[in-house]
Amino acid sequence: MTPSLETARLLLRPLALEDAGQVQVIFPRWEIVRHMTALVPWPYPPDGALAFYRDVALPAVARGEAWHWTLRLRDAPDGIIGAVSLQRAGEQRGFWVGLPWQGRGLAGEACDAVTTYWFEVLRMPSLRVEKAAANEPSRRISLRQGMRLVGVSERDFVGGRLPAETWELDAETWRARRARIPRLGPI
Repeated sequence: MTPSLETARLLLRPLALEDAGQVQVIFPRWEIVRHMTALVPWPYPPDGALAFYRDVALPAVARGEAWHWTLRLRDAPDGIIGAVSLQRAGEQRGFWVGLPWQGRGLAGEACDAVTTYWFEVLRMPSLRVEKAAANEPSRRISLRQGMRLVGVSERDFVGGRLPAETWELDAETWRARRARIPRLGPI
């Protein structure tokens, strides 16, 4: 099961089917999806969030292959502002934040929480993420977390075939980094 997590400013709540309605309103924006995998349908269908949660995300959680959270501000816990997920295979971490909340460091805060969960609770040895090379905000999070660039390629994204990067972080590097930075909240 996916546990709830907290940071200084965020509540990370396990994904639920009833979250699809709020996500459907804030997710389908070009600025959010253009650097996502081409598996994300575009234009985004009216039931896209519901179909993804029902047919992909929640079954993967039930099989123990993935962990999905909605992001909520601590001072407004009923409103969803984004999402973050972990997967055992493939692209192991993904996230997005709605346009009104971008540029505040919230994605990095959420990524720190789930990366700690990945290494300290799930005891995974390494974390690999793939991203469009042009996705500078995501790249900054990888650099700040101590990830290293391990591969470049081309990949299909919603925005077309683009240069892509693969970044990796091992548990030892993460733990050394975390030892120098105060904890943001309970995990």
